[in-house]
Amino acid sequence: MSESTSRSPRDDTESVYNDYILDVRILEVMPPDAETPEYRFEAPQHTPMTFDDPETATLYADVYFDTNGFQEAGTGDRGVPPEVIQAGRDTLAAYFLTMPGTDVNWVASFYGKTPPKIERYIASVRQRAQEIRANAAEQGLE
Repeated sequence: MSESTSRSPRDDTESVYNDYILDVRILEVMPPDAETPEYRFEAPQHTPMTFDDPETATLYADVYFDTNGFQEAGTGDRGVPPEVIQAGRDTLAAYFLTMPGTDVNWVASFYGKTPPKIERYIASVRQRAQEIRANAAEQGLE
């Protein structure tokens, strides 16, 4: 679990890749004996999630903000977090894209849509997440 009291990386193998409002961040982590970094999403009361690339990690953060936060704990037992499902088709598509073994073609096939339509879904989620963060920042939430 992430530590909400400390905003600095734990050691020199971690650096902040992206710092968001409400103590949400993505760390770039260089595992021992690895050639490429991993990207770890952290938020208060949320299970840290690690991704192979920053694009997927930032998409996960956008889904997190688009749903006003969700809990990943227990998802293995129950599937997709209910908050993600309730957020709508585009948010669910974005969430699917953050899971291992999926890509735009898989999600398009799942929905019976074309890859460009799925890319528009993703753009909508990213736009809403950006608006949510901007509005929260305007209201003084940090």
